[in-house]
Amino acid sequence: MSGREGNMAEGEAKTVFHSVKLDPERCVGCTTCIKKCPTEAIRVRKGKASIIAERCIDCGECIRTCPNGAKLAVSDQLSMLGGYRVKIAVPAPALYSQYDEGQSVDRVLSGLLELGFDEVFEVAEAAELVTSATKALLADASLGLPRPLISSACPAVVRIIQLRFPSLIPNLVPLIPPMEAAARIVKERLHPGEEGVGVFFITPCAGKVTVTRSPLGYERSALDGVIGLKDIFLPLRAAMARAPERKLARAGRIGLEWARAEGESEAVGERRSISVDGIGNVIGVLEALENGKLEDLTYIEALACPAGCVGGPLTVENPYIAKTRLRKREAEAPASVTEPRPARSLDGLGWSSPVKARSAMVLSGNLDRALEMAEEILVLSAALPGLDCGSCGAPSCRALAEDIVRGHARQTDCIFKLRETIRKLAGELMAMEEMLPPGLDRE
Repeated sequence: MSGREGNMAEGEAKTVFHSVKLDPERCVGCTTCIKKCPTEAIRVRKGKASIIAERCIDCGECIRTCPNGAKLAVSDQLSMLGGYRVKIAVPAPALYSQYDEGQSVDRVLSGLLELGFDEVFEVAEAAELVTSATKALLADASLGLPRPLISSACPAVVRIIQLRFPSLIPNLVPLIPPMEAAARIVKERLHPGEEGVGVFFITPCAGKVTVTRSPLGYERSALDGVIGLKDIFLPLRAAMARAPERKLARAGRIGLEWARAEGESEAVGERRSISVDGIGNVIGVLEALENGKLEDLTYIEALACPAGCVGGPLTVENPYIAKTRLRKREAEAPASVTEPRPARSLDGLGWSSPVKARSAMVLSGNLDRALEMAEEILVLSAALPGLDCGSCGAPSCRALAEDIVRGHARQTDCIFKLRETIRKLAGELMAMEEMLPPGLDRE
């Protein structure tokens, strides 16, 4: 992928990749992003924002809310198709919602072939397999999985659980996401052992760009590239206008539903379930669950983006218009894929490696020093005004206290502390002036 160097925190290994990046030329230091970031991963220093890599979950909230377009997601370009003998597109169902109802799913898929792909395989079709596997997990009490199970399809939700709610990791559904299932079906079952086969995911989401480089629950992605929906939207629209329409759509309603809020839980059909979208709302539900308030539920569909994947930061359409369009497409589709296919199997959908807790930021490698720093943070935080105004460039007074202890900020970055310091200095100067001998020039 282009731009895979990522945003690095001080001292972090350069191999870390994040799809969410900052364009310093567009950043005006307005602090909007620091107030919206759910993990306090952004600071504004010297008039420019910076991203703390260890805390970023690539949810794209900063992309969505930045008024100056200074946050963006790096993804692959169509030009990389030339490096493969066979090019296969695996489009997210959210793609269909970006075009009006006059453009059928068949026409969208035909447009992808016109753009230079040799084949298409719908992620929505793979979502039906993941739906079946999820139902099986929920039905099998002998597995001992805790309730409620939390959908693991949204990588930003998995990462926020790793960072802020590690006790809930056992509640995650231990299945690979539909996009990865689609890529494996293409490579392992439709083109087994073939060389030069490239599989490209069309994504509405920054987090799914990241997860192909840093998988969650599996060691290596079968995807060869991830193309942002926003980047392909206009070229695809032009290709759709000139492409002959072919009968290519295969996925049914159950798979299409995964692109919108409430769709996944409807597909799973679990009666005691809830659906929550928007990263702030997700955090609220996870806090309630961690506090033992939602134990009567069996399933939680949690999506970081408003309205679900149709509201991803790499989409172009209003998420609620897109959601309505998708519902209309669902109504026109069969309930599920009825025609048998060799790829249809539940094998290989489970996680092959554990999802582990992530430390947001280690204060120090030395335990004694880390405890000292934690105490210093508490003392400093108590001395700050507690307004969390963001004027200092940190999202909260506690975050500023942590930055001070780390040596990345000063108390006078707080405008209230600066004002106190100036008043104190002014008082001292006045006192010194009063102490001057009579008749001495006071100029």
